[in-house]
Amino acid sequence: MCHGSVGLVARALEAAGIPTVSIFVRAFEHVAGRLRVPRVLVTPHLMGRTVGPVGDPARQREVVEAALRLLVEADGPETVRRL
Repeated sequence: MCHGSVGLVARALEAAGIPTVSIFVRAFEHVAGRLRVPRVLVTPHLMGRTVGPVGDPARQREVVEAALRLLVEADGPETVRRL
């Protein structure tokens, strides 16, 4: 799924009352801003490896845990946190 689609789906879910966190790679952070994605975690990873390198479960867990923290700690919609 492309970054734009993720942002649009997140906005639709939020409109239905379901909180979301989207994970974007840094190269597409600007897309999240343009789409006004509700909560975004930006990672420094390569496109296609948004949650981390293949075979690096520790890093992948770190990203997922950061996304869950963002869901709990975000002050409101359109919150961007960089990992």
